[in-house]
Amino acid sequence: MVVIVTTASASRPVGELLRQWRERRRMSQMDLALQADISTRHLSFVETGRSKPSRDMILRLAEELDLPLRERNHLLLAGGFAPVYSETPLSSPHMTSVREALGQVLHGHEPYPAVVVDQRWNLVDRNAATGVLLRGVAPELLDPPVNVLRLSLHPKGMAQRIINLGEWRAHLLHRLRRQMSLTADPDLAALWRELDGYPCDQPEPEIERPGPGDIVIPLRLRRGYRELVFFSTMATFGTPLDITVAELAIEAYFPANPETAAYLQHQHHPD
Repeated sequence: MVVIVTTASASRPVGELLRQWRERRRMSQMDLALQADISTRHLSFVETGRSKPSRDMILRLAEELDLPLRERNHLLLAGGFAPVYSETPLSSPHMTSVREALGQVLHGHEPYPAVVVDQRWNLVDRNAATGVLLRGVAPELLDPPVNVLRLSLHPKGMAQRIINLGEWRAHLLHRLRRQMSLTADPDLAALWRELDGYPCDQPEPEIERPGPGDIVIPLRLRRGYRELVFFSTMATFGTPLDITVAELAIEAYFPANPETAAYLQHQHHPD
């Protein structure tokens, strides 16, 4: 069962929102109070509305709850304060260094595929090597905005070429559910419902278990008579203070066997 909780709204009392996030993190009042170095009584008063928290107190509790920057702004608004975290468009001149860093990582990862996505898995950028993943995908799925999870699991997307679709689909849905739990983003919940409704004619494991020789969950992709095998890594900015930057991630694919590496190298340097 998936429990869907909508994103915090500034129209609700800040204490109620803090309590909701504390419960989502499975923390007791005592746990949070100890971590934030305040009394349990004070935290109880904040959650019930008997005490109005200062801006610094809201930010301290949000830090201990490990809330996304977007949700910290929502808490501040609910508490009667102005947001402190900006959301700068990636196209802004202030983001030049960020764009350049992303471009260097994408280009430097070739001949292996890599993509940049936002928090909702919408494609922000990709390198040329991703073409090997996208062959045979229906053109309408590549019309912006492109959602990479939809692209992966849609019957007209990569799903038709994924050999271990049941395993890979279960992995992506599990990952999305964990992200929903952390962020309470209703758009992610809607995306999960959509993806969960896609057909799959393979068993979907409820628990991720390694197969023979597996150290990570592989993506096994059919390419003609070949089987290309990948694993992926996710990278984020280490110290983000802007919502846009905090919500960016780079997913880089690596060959999981020598045959896949040789094929990608040949595609990149056919001579």
